[in-house]
Amino acid sequence: MKLLHIDSSALGANSVTRELSAAVAARWQDDLPGVVVDHLDLDADPIPHLTGRSLAKDDPAENDRSERILQQFLQADVIVIGAPMYNFGIPSTLKAWIDRIAVAGKTFRYTAEGPEGLAKGKKAIIVSGRGGLHSGQPSDFQETYLRHVLGFVGVTDVEFVRAEGVSYSPQHRADALAAAHASIPRPQRLAA
Repeated sequence: MKLLHIDSSALGANSVTRELSAAVAARWQDDLPGVVVDHLDLDADPIPHLTGRSLAKDDPAENDRSERILQQFLQADVIVIGAPMYNFGIPSTLKAWIDRIAVAGKTFRYTAEGPEGLAKGKKAIIVSGRGGLHSGQPSDFQETYLRHVLGFVGVTDVEFVRAEGVSYSPQHRADALAAAHASIPRPQRLAA
């Protein structure tokens, strides 16, 4: 089984999502021996944003990296995404990754009945960190976007681990982290 662990926070050691996404990946490794983890740090090694040059495939090095990113996603059984809320959405570095995995003919296609996701059978665990309280509020563009875009490419088994209100006070942060750690799902083998 392959697990793709993605971090997108720019906060380094102070990141709530980095702490929690590492805990999710560790739980999978502990509970399911033999899980192979591939870590992608979008802050330390950002993916270029799409440009006209990207779409024209003018840069062979960028093309190769895009293909590696796509294959890394396609080969993963489980995707753990550390997704902090930045300005009510996701970091632009995470959006750049999504732009490389949402590829017509590879991860989705259009049919007479509408779009069909082609990356089926995967599980996604989204680790969400938020300075304020946004779950179920109109200000939550993060969770709805991630659930939608993953479903669009065929990943419909999506769970969220949330730490909210972490900027209110040190106690709020500690309580939110404790609750989020307690909510980390136990891994189960995925159906073949």
